Amino acid sequence: MVLAVVVAGASLLALRTTAPGGGEPKPAKAASGKGSSSAKAVPVVASPARRGDMRVDLTALGTATALNTVTVRSRVDGQLLRVLFTEGQFVKEGDLLAEIDPRPFQVQLAQAEGQSAKDNATLENARVDLDRYQALYKGGLVPQQQVATQATTLSQIDGAIKADAAQIESAKLNLLYARITAPISGRIGLRLLDAGNMVHANDQNGLLVITQVDPIAVVFTIPEDSLPPVLRRMKSDKLPVDAYDRDLKTRLAGGMLLTIDNQIDQTTGTVKLKAVFPNKDNALFPNQFVNVRLLVDTLRDTVIVPSASVQHSPEGTFVYVVTAENTVKTQDVRVRLTAGEDAALADGVSAGELVVTDGIDKLQPGAKVTLQNAGGGKKGDKAGKAEKADKGATSEKNDTSEKNEKGGAAKAREAQ
Repeated sequence: MVLAVVVAGASLLALRTTAPGGGEPKPAKAASGKGSSSAKAVPVVASPARRGDMRVDLTALGTATALNTVTVRSRVDGQLLRVLFTEGQFVKEGDLLAEIDPRPFQVQLAQAEGQSAKDNATLENARVDLDRYQALYKGGLVPQQQVATQATTLSQIDGAIKADAAQIESAKLNLLYARITAPISGRIGLRLLDAGNMVHANDQNGLLVITQVDPIAVVFTIPEDSLPPVLRRMKSDKLPVDAYDRDLKTRLAGGMLLTIDNQIDQTTGTVKLKAVFPNKDNALFPNQFVNVRLLVDTLRDTVIVPSASVQHSPEGTFVYVVTAENTVKTQDVRVRLTAGEDAALADGVSAGELVVTDGIDKLQPGAKVTLQNAGGGKKGDKAGKAEKADKGATSEKNDTSEKNEKGGAAKAREAQ
């Protein structure tokens, strides 16, 4: 029984492997597709080398600093009568900011003037007495000592009159100090004291703080090794300085280098520099953190490529250059300077040659490439897509017109 089942299974297998009609079984078809010999092109983004000028900058971290900062304090004691400024206001030198009650100083002035008038009258009387005593002395009626005493009295009264004049000037000065004015032009900060409070000449906090913000200074540091070229350029020219935001992308203001500190900080090996910036638009704010670029030189008429195209190997520095056959080759280069997204080359690449900036990790010398836009599509794809879209829109309009014509003819037949 078992033997019969085995024989039947073998016969069925032989029938399935035999082609219909009793022929030999057909061999399997070869896999379809292009041969493996044709290599697939690598999509890359390339940019042409250009010839131009390139800045040689020193980049540093800096802090915006007000050129002048003044804490305004009262110079006399008294009650703060009026506050005539608002917080954040821009004021000019000499603007009235606040007033202290002037009445005590007016009283002092009146007293000093009264004392001066009294002493002047006494002085006149003393002069008349001296003239009288001198005449009597000539007649032998009074001793010489009495004449000398009267002359001394006259000198004392004259000294008192000078003291009275000083008291008058002091009272006038106190009246002037009762009117608090801006010592510099600048921006007022937050108010430190309100009207009605008693103020004193020795108060620590003061009434307000004024900072000069136009122009404004930026203090930054550079390594001591970078100091010699800066010193050489300062002897013959003013060095431009640009201030950028924290990300070093947005230029905030442009100014000039003002001065260099007189010594190097031995703990950090750096030296401080100060630059001055016009700040009419208030782009810089006191104590603001900024990035600084100090121009120390300019490379003229040099070949410039994107810094992303420059590659490094144990043998040196190179770039991938796209040939006319849409293949790539390696080209050794010497980099003179790298600044941001650009690199200046000493030799190796000519202006106009295409260098690969993206897709480099998949390249080998001699590899076939397909140039793409920076956005990822092939060059010319946008024009092709636009043309297809126009054709599609025209075809759709034609179909709609045809349908409308057919619908109108059908309605006419039904009406008949």
